[in-house]
Amino acid sequence: MTMPVFQYKAVTETGGVLEGRMEARTQSAVIERLHDLGHTPVRADEVPDSGTGNWLNRKIFLRRQATQKELSLLTRELATLLQAGLPLDSALEILVDMASSERLGQPLRRVLDDVRGGASLGDAMAARGRMFPRYYVNMVRAGEAGGALEAVLERLAEYITKSQAVSDTIKSALIYPVILLSMAGISIVVLLTVVLPEFRPLFEDAGASLPLATQIVLAVGDGLQNHWWAVVVVLVALLGLMRWQRATPERKHRWDRMVLRLPLFGTIVTKVEVARFGRTLGTLLNNGVTLLAGLGIVKEALTNTAMAGAVGEAEICLKEGLGLAEPLAATNVFPSLATHLIRVGEESGRLEEMLIHVADIYENEVQRSVERLLSLLVPALTIGLGVIIGLIIVSVLMAIISVNSLAL
Repeated sequence: MTMPVFQYKAVTETGGVLEGRMEARTQSAVIERLHDLGHTPVRADEVPDSGTGNWLNRKIFLRRQATQKELSLLTRELATLLQAGLPLDSALEILVDMASSERLGQPLRRVLDDVRGGASLGDAMAARGRMFPRYYVNMVRAGEAGGALEAVLERLAEYITKSQAVSDTIKSALIYPVILLSMAGISIVVLLTVVLPEFRPLFEDAGASLPLATQIVLAVGDGLQNHWWAVVVVLVALLGLMRWQRATPERKHRWDRMVLRLPLFGTIVTKVEVARFGRTLGTLLNNGVTLLAGLGIVKEALTNTAMAGAVGEAEICLKEGLGLAEPLAATNVFPSLATHLIRVGEESGRLEEMLIHVADIYENEVQRSVERLLSLLVPALTIGLGVIIGLIIVSVLMAIISVNSLAL
């Protein structure tokens, strides 16, 4: 539940006036927080609830996670401003003014208010709910603790850019097959529901016994015309079944494990998750986060629960004094090459470097695997859909030939 927001005004120890906003349960908590920071509160008034607008701010602006592109741009700009010598609050104020949308500007404004109120940047971002991912917040906190916030932000921007590149590769590769499948599907529906009915009077007037293939095609066309709602119901039911399969952790885990076993597609999912695991954990370790804390963060960053469960098992083994590579290998989920390289990194004391190397390898593998999948998928779709359309046309021609032969 989102806490109320208070607009405060206070006098600093040097006599300056400080204004801003702070989230707190009560007005007394705001005043106590200001006293703890060495300020003298002048006022602390709760910002009134503005009905629908306030609800939208809480539900959309504060809880929706920023996109990878927005995070990358924001992080790089903040690092550049800090490297130029600007104070953190001034840099954040510039970013608020430069925000491309209110959805991003509103949380940044709250972060700025919290920082001016004495909170650290990491804590201010953590208070924004899902807006900033957990790994992002933890790396910012590590950078602040180590006095190297600018360098950490640069590494974060690079990490987000590379992660986005993997996602963009997969999305771009799927555009052509999706367009091909959509156009072919529309063509088939038009043939069955628009073109074929034009031939029906010819077949009926002839009174001929139509070929079986033609009867099947006509029946399918009639079904689509008269019972299209049933197709919609079936599709909605399938989508509902898929959501139901992922509704509980147990069913979602079984579903995700099944996905990993699929030919071609499962291999790509595994490689994507291994690349995300290596780059996230390696970047966290490079920025001062401990291995145990890093595994807890990475576990939440993975989208496949079977892979996340394997990381959770490794986390338990690590608490018991075991290494990282052996528990990962024992899960039979992580590829042997990845676990072997991680083992080398542990033995040589260069685990973070080896994790980044693993990420580079599997990101390249993802690109090659997607290219191989497309080299098989596009021709298969083209041939398969061509055969279906060809069968429909042949069934019509067979009926026409049958009618003409009877007329002769």
